Amino acid sequence: MPTYEFRCRECSGTFEVKRPMSAASDPAQCPAGHQDTVKLLTTVGFAGSASAGSASAAAPAGGGGGGGCCGGGCCG
Repeated sequence: MPTYEFRCRECSGTFEVKRPMSAASDPAQCPAGHQDTVKLLTTVGFAGSASAGSASAAAPAGGGGGGGCCGGGCCG
């Protein structure tokens, strides 16, 4: 079950709530009893794997070091 992080606008505290994805956008009450909370955007699970995968995939394909027809000097 995913964990969602919220911040209370009244006391500025942050807290986590475990709930199903179908309830991801439901409001959450602050542990101190406040109702004015906002869900925080967390990308911990996505940032590491996406940037590592795209960086290693882009290096050979993007090649700024020559090779290929127009990058290697065979075009003219």
